[in-house]
Amino acid sequence: MTFFAHPTSPDATPCVLQAQDLRFGFAGQWLPLPAQLQIPPGVTWLGGGEGRGKTSLLRLLAGDLLAPGSSLQLGGVSLHAQPAAYRQQVAWMDPRSGAFDQVSATQFFQTTAARYPDWDDALLADMTDALGLMPHREKPMYMLSTGSKRKVWLAAALASGAMLTLLDEPFAALDKASIRCVLALLQEAAAHPRRAWVVADYEAPFEVPLAQTIDLGD
Repeated sequence: MTFFAHPTSPDATPCVLQAQDLRFGFAGQWLPLPAQLQIPPGVTWLGGGEGRGKTSLLRLLAGDLLAPGSSLQLGGVSLHAQPAAYRQQVAWMDPRSGAFDQVSATQFFQTTAARYPDWDDALLADMTDALGLMPHREKPMYMLSTGSKRKVWLAAALASGAMLTLLDEPFAALDKASIRCVLALLQEAAAHPRRAWVVADYEAPFEVPLAQTIDLGD
């Protein structure tokens, strides 16, 4: 299966996202985040132990959390100056969210598609089939298992067509067939010349060539 339509021009984008002055903490305790960060095309692995700030860093990059004084540029678009345009190019689905529990997977896909100008219906159909979501499309999200709910988030994020896709522990609660599907997608994504995927997890994705590693420590 081919997941992505690659650009006709082979010229690679040297840097998808640039971030400066990233700081975030709780009760005066600052997380060990890199103050400056560049995300290249391909797959970046974001590693670190429990509580080291992996999810917080993803949320900062998504514009879901704001760090006062920070600067984030995605494809030349500034989060501070053009927040709506910035977020249209970031796929971020919090796997712990209950915000969509009352809607069906199909309704969630429709709502999410409206946010992304480069949404890929064909890829969504492929992912829905490959992840075994077909029987669950019309069920309210609260009726889905943890694994199935995560598959819905993954399918939407991967179909978004976003310049930057942020995945938080994407293999958690997945069956082996679904893990193989996501790994195959990331293996292809690793060669994309203009888009970036950041995978936050305790271990690097198996046999996926990495453009970069960000280690927040143990």
